[in-house]
Amino acid sequence: MQNLSNRRGWGFWLQLGFTLLVCALLTVPMVMSMLAGLTANYFVGLKSGLTLRWVDEVLRVYSGTILLSLQIAFACLASTLLLGVPAAYALARRPGRFARLVEEMLMMPVAIPGLATALALIVTYGGVGDLRSSWLFILIGHVLFTLPFMVRAVLAVMGSIDLTTLEEGAASLGAGFPRRFFTVVLPNCRSGILAGSLMVLTLSVGEFNLTWLLHTPLTKTLPVGLADSYASLRIEIGSAYTLVFFLMIVPSLILMQGLAKRGRPSV
Repeated sequence: MQNLSNRRGWGFWLQLGFTLLVCALLTVPMVMSMLAGLTANYFVGLKSGLTLRWVDEVLRVYSGTILLSLQIAFACLASTLLLGVPAAYALARRPGRFARLVEEMLMMPVAIPGLATALALIVTYGGVGDLRSSWLFILIGHVLFTLPFMVRAVLAVMGSIDLTTLEEGAASLGAGFPRRFFTVVLPNCRSGILAGSLMVLTLSVGEFNLTWLLHTPLTKTLPVGLADSYASLRIEIGSAYTLVFFLMIVPSLILMQGLAKRGRPSV
């Protein structure tokens, strides 16, 4: 161990120091913001003492917003699973120019600014019944934005395995298409599905640009409520909102990453 440490030159320590500096630049502002949400008075500082008053205020005022955000995120995840996994399967089984064209078209909502996508949805579907005032309108926008991430994640795994041989082997044993798809294809693509689910869930919970234009006063999501709290309330409440947001999203990330690791085949 000591010999290994001695072999490390100045380049290693320079890279390590730079990495730690970048991590600090990214994490310290977030930690300071969340700490402000636990401070009795932000302008006085920690001398004013720590309190959960602002967190309680956020949970009281924005509990509906938090629940709605989770509702939209899990509905978005279910929608992208139902649409994205079969789409990735179709693209993997029929490679070619047309498949590549469809894949690139699926990426369009990611390349276009969220505000432009939201405006297009309002112009096209804003006058359809009560859809404009429903949370389903936001869900449509989130599905458009996150679907490419699910398709790409699953397609990458499907491209790394020999689907044709696996399905032909299952078919030779008498398995029909539904059985082949659910018992052969999906288990072999589990890591890609979990990776795509992780991206969809986190992107939906944190999406702001598109949601800001699609939301109504009764359909605010977490990021929209966060912007509202910073703009119209005390900075302590906005910071407490950031803390609540962080405590909600990080356990989900850890859980999904753990499931993704379990889904990877052992070497």
